[in-house]
Amino acid sequence: MPGDKIPTTDTLLSRIFKTTSLDRFVRRYDDELNRVPPFSDYITNLARERGTAPERVIKKADIVRTYGHQLFNGTRKPTRDRVIQLAFGFGLSYEETQKLLTIARKSSLYPKIKRDAVIIFALRNDYDIVAVNSALFDMQIPILGEER
Repeated sequence: MPGDKIPTTDTLLSRIFKTTSLDRFVRRYDDELNRVPPFSDYITNLARERGTAPERVIKKADIVRTYGHQLFNGTRKPTRDRVIQLAFGFGLSYEETQKLLTIARKSSLYPKIKRDAVIIFALRNDYDIVAVNSALFDMQIPILGEER
């Protein structure tokens, strides 16, 4: 609807819970329901907003340089681990990481999964990629980026 403010995610969720007609809801919010930006656009804009170069994020995320650039230019789709690694490369919070995972269409971090619990703790305590991988390794849990 022209001139209407774009509803937040929380507002949309609330309205989904309250609606009695799925068809009416989808028609009304059709434009908002597919507004998730491409992952590569999102991380490129995030780097720009944070005043950092993709190269620096890739290095801090401990991702192979060429693979990292392919994520930024959209020629590769990330695995869940690579998304989490990028979160550490950007220095994202837990909440920002959950959003990054959502935009990448990957599952959220779930505290009842031991590996995810370690990652959540690491995010909350500002660990870098080396520290989180060290914690995972010490607990005999696969480290981020390790092929499983």
